[in-house]
Amino acid sequence: MTAAAPFIIVAIDGGAGTGKSSSATLLSERFNLLHVDTGSFYRAATAEFLRLGVAAADLTSVRRALGSLQLGTRLDSRDAQMEIGGRVVPEAEIRSPAVNVNVSLFAALPEVRTALLDYQRRLADFARGHDFRGLVIGGRDIGSVIFPNADFRFFLHVDEAVAEQRRARQGQSDSIKERNRLDSSRKTAPLVCPTGAIYIDTTHLTLAEVVEKMAAPIAAKLSVP
Repeated sequence: MTAAAPFIIVAIDGGAGTGKSSSATLLSERFNLLHVDTGSFYRAATAEFLRLGVAAADLTSVRRALGSLQLGTRLDSRDAQMEIGGRVVPEAEIRSPAVNVNVSLFAALPEVRTALLDYQRRLADFARGHDFRGLVIGGRDIGSVIFPNADFRFFLHVDEAVAEQRRARQGQSDSIKERNRLDSSRKTAPLVCPTGAIYIDTTHLTLAEVVEKMAAPIAAKLSVP
């Protein structure tokens, strides 16, 4: 990329139901960024573990399963989808009640996070190789662990009761409070607001308002409207 069009990395962290993925999708469209939803990666891995009959408490089986995972990337418009053994786990599977209950348990395991860390970082090169202007990546440890030197780091917060209402409107049953508790209290890469990140409370904001708060500094750096 030239100096006039720098390659940028936008990190968006936050708990469940804060609007990370929706915001990232709109930013990717506005600035031609590869969209990466790391939450879907952990959900896909969880769905695969459950398919194999592996429990999070059985570390021996978890390690064995991780050793057999063949991870790839499929580009769907601007979305980077993780393949496991050449297969993208369907949305219905990764949003199932069983995955909702177990995803934070698997995501708390250092072995699982280590297995996905390098894969997530390599997506920056994937974005460059597909002529994107940059990468917008959402999760729970992006600005703190995966890309601590990202050009832009945002942390989204929402009242948990409002988040549960949002999930219900989407037809999903999700224990937002419990998942956030597990993600915030785990020893490896806990959910935190990274030092220096721009904190945005989305509780009383529309999606458009949240996106504008993030888009303004990005547009200034890229010298675009």
